[in-house]
Amino acid sequence: MSRPRRRGRDIHGVLLLDKSLGLSSNDALQKVKRLYNANRAGHTGALDPLATGMLPLCLGEATKFSRFLLDSDKRYRVIARMGQRTDTSDAEGQIISERPVTFSAAELENALESFRGETQQIPSMYSALKYQGRKLYEYAREGIEVPRESRSITVYELQFIRWEGNEVELEIHCSKGTYIRTIVDDLGEKLGCGAHVTFLRRLQVATYPFERMVTMEQLHALVAQAEAEGIEPRLLLDPLLLPMDSPCEDFPEVNLLPVVAGYVKQGQPVQASGAPLSGLVRMTEGEERKFIGVGEIDDQGRVAPKRLVVEYPE
Repeated sequence: MSRPRRRGRDIHGVLLLDKSLGLSSNDALQKVKRLYNANRAGHTGALDPLATGMLPLCLGEATKFSRFLLDSDKRYRVIARMGQRTDTSDAEGQIISERPVTFSAAELENALESFRGETQQIPSMYSALKYQGRKLYEYAREGIEVPRESRSITVYELQFIRWEGNEVELEIHCSKGTYIRTIVDDLGEKLGCGAHVTFLRRLQVATYPFERMVTMEQLHALVAQAEAEGIEPRLLLDPLLLPMDSPCEDFPEVNLLPVVAGYVKQGQPVQASGAPLSGLVRMTEGEERKFIGVGEIDDQGRVAPKRLVVEYPE
């Protein structure tokens, strides 16, 4: 019995979308999936509709490695409106308190300093974290507050950009799981006036280059150009994709002989020269260094396959 034919195409890689204001991450994903006519697609951590900026979208086999971007550092530019606190810690929520802005420049700098380095953060009720199988924001919308445990986060860099009137602008480089809205809300409480996010832009995920981002408008323009030139849109769209292994490009590489790679592709751990003592590795095959997946060093020092690339026919 023949396998059902897929309606889309097997296209693999990572697109750095510059998500626009008001667009949900899932809507952005579905739009890009349709433009590429891709069989599979997934994003690497949602951005709020209020937020703009870098949203890596994984197509095809790249979806297997998207989780490694979830664990990566992020960089944001944020504008905080001081003097008003909202129930969601951003401009989409309801104002729950208004207080005068009376802090000094020195007090602001002291407050900012308290967020630098490793700290503990209690996630907002308006986050996608789950409690007893439901997302926190679902409880919040019903007016229910549930217990949340504080989590360790690291702010590697917190740059003060400007303070004009009731606005404070910052740039923040932080570890995974850091909620910028919570930092702004906590900053407002430390300064005794309250604050919420009015602008949030993600500048970077991992080490992906800012200049490789493309907007939805640019993608549609390329499709229109392809139609005008009588060529397939993929000829203009596909070159925008980064390699499928880019989410794990910082992992140590273990290059395997084709015969050894054959065992790995069957799910078997193998001994490999030059492998590190522990951790995750990026596995390549042969002299052409073809990416075949991510492995993990087991307790016997072998490279054990963890995520493997399926080889699709051309």
